[in-house]
Amino acid sequence: MSSIIQISDLKRDFALGNQIVKVLKGIDLNVNKNEYVALMGPSGSGKSTLMNLIGCLDTPTSGEYILNKKDVSKLTDDELAEIRNQEIGFVFQTFNLLPRSNALDNVSLPLVYAGMDKSSRDKRATEVLDQVGLSDRMDHRPNQLSGGQRQRVAVARALVNKPSIILADEPTGNLDSKTSVEIMKLFDEIHRNGNTIIVVTHEEDIAEHAERIIRLTDGVITSDEKTERMKVEHQAD
Repeated sequence: MSSIIQISDLKRDFALGNQIVKVLKGIDLNVNKNEYVALMGPSGSGKSTLMNLIGCLDTPTSGEYILNKKDVSKLTDDELAEIRNQEIGFVFQTFNLLPRSNALDNVSLPLVYAGMDKSSRDKRATEVLDQVGLSDRMDHRPNQLSGGQRQRVAVARALVNKPSIILADEPTGNLDSKTSVEIMKLFDEIHRNGNTIIVVTHEEDIAEHAERIIRLTDGVITSDEKTERMKVEHQAD
């Protein structure tokens, strides 16, 4: 398997008044193409900081981060923005949809930044909305959709650029348990289609959908284990 993420001795410090707070204290992590990884840890463990670094929303204080053969640990903000648009699809707990735009326009937004013409944008956005089971809701605005449908729109938007990684931050945090199950089934399907998925969660049942659970405590990785699902699949092979 080829690595899509190679992280070595990654550290992130933050200045708080006169103090330096060491949030990540030397992270080593490899993720292969088409792996499904859950990132867990209590509040303050550094998992959100690590997610921001993986998602190119922030840069490390020191260490190396190779994403899809590119060293992104030393890029400028503009270069990071370009990498984010090309390589990473984000799914957030709060959906982050534009309230006045319909589902089709919300999904095609990343393609505007990529410089694609409107007919090509609409064609690709239609494809991914169909993939997440919302072909009949393309003209609906977010306030006309249920929470689960809104999250499906957000997932479609994450997929539209054909990114290397889908990065999901507490993707079921605002959903009821039945809808959470549906959204996680959708992630399972996306993974089967060949996408690399990293999901940040504090819920064990959500993490169990992944093949691997990485746990952080106080800025270091304390465990990195295969899940029951992965063990069962390997026994089946």
